[in-house]
Amino acid sequence: MPSQINTDSLKKAEVSATLAKTMITQAIEQSAANPQLAEEALKTASTEIAQAQTMISQVQSTIQTQQQQQQQQQQQQKS
Repeated sequence: MPSQINTDSLKKAEVSATLAKTMITQAIEQSAANPQLAEEALKTASTEIAQAQTMISQVQSTIQTQQQQQQQQQQQQKS
């Protein structure tokens, strides 16, 4: 039985990463003209990256747990 991957979490992580990229681009474009806006864009990007990392870590943890459960089931079936 293959592991189920929570694609909703991964899609949310993808959206966060895309938003972070947009904010970084905005920060680069605004860095000379409006340093304060650039700083805010970088703060937002940092938050979005952290959220994406959290969602990905949760999915990885779920996969690892499922794999461990599968291994335990296989060992029990051999016994």
